[in-house]
Amino acid sequence: MSDQLLVIIDPVARHTDGEAVRIAKDVLTAGARVKLCLPDSPEEFARALRRRGSRRPVVVGDDRALVRAVTQLHRQRELAGCALSVVPVGAPEAVALAHGLGVPAGTVAAARAVLDGEVRRRDLLVDDSDGVVLGALRIPPVAGAQGTGAQGAAGGAPSGPSWVRTCRSLVRGLAAVRPVRAGVAVAPGGGRAAPSRLRVEVDGETLIDLDRPVQAVTVTPGGRAGAAEVEVRPVSVGAEALPLRAAGRAVTVTGADFRYRADAVEAGPVRRRTWVVREGAWAVTVPRPGLGRRAGQGAGHGPA
Repeated sequence: MSDQLLVIIDPVARHTDGEAVRIAKDVLTAGARVKLCLPDSPEEFARALRRRGSRRPVVVGDDRALVRAVTQLHRQRELAGCALSVVPVGAPEAVALAHGLGVPAGTVAAARAVLDGEVRRRDLLVDDSDGVVLGALRIPPVAGAQGTGAQGAAGGAPSGPSWVRTCRSLVRGLAAVRPVRAGVAVAPGGGRAAPSRLRVEVDGETLIDLDRPVQAVTVTPGGRAGAAEVEVRPVSVGAEALPLRAAGRAVTVTGADFRYRADAVEAGPVRRRTWVVREGAWAVTVPRPGLGRRAGQGAGHGPA
């Protein structure tokens, strides 16, 4: 791997944990030739990736920043030939995806993995609007009322004075990713929500149809090479309903204006969306075998 690094420090990371950012920067600059980039907007973030040249990109930030980098490289059609590194910075819930991919929890350990680790290829879910899913796709029940979080995710214009809009933007950036729990219907605004009626097809075969309401749908790439694991939890009527499971390369969901959460990003509403698995489509740097135990001991900011 190239020893020239483009270190992109996400603005949310700079606001939430400046000490972790400083430590990551110190470790990386001590072990490689580093060009630092401090973008203040998604446009600057994307521009830095486009102009990286032969430098290896390193994202210092949370799961949203990681997904943003993978999405940008995918849309530039440069993802397959680029090994991406990440130093997770943020609350535990906001960096759960990176840790699940094998990136160490400690700042020092993660930065050392950037310098001394190995590249591990991962499957990717790509939808028909060119969106990507790295870790998990979740479809919650239909919301009865639209909350602020859903409005922001759908791209609606926020109202109120500029300082209110700024606070809302910061809160959205710092918000933890809340998983959808089976059996608990939660609307974006925090209240109860009605069950969804969805048709879920896996490789053209119907797993559940519109006549049977569901509590949640989860799609995860990489459970089996080149396939996605699909789980549908139907609404219980009397006795508890067992989840329906399948695996395949293409998953199509059809329903009335449903929203979904792709990793740390909420999207929709849509009435139909198809996700296709791309085997080994992207790569992330993780500790080498035998170093993982030592790296995992650095759960804090201190030496691993």
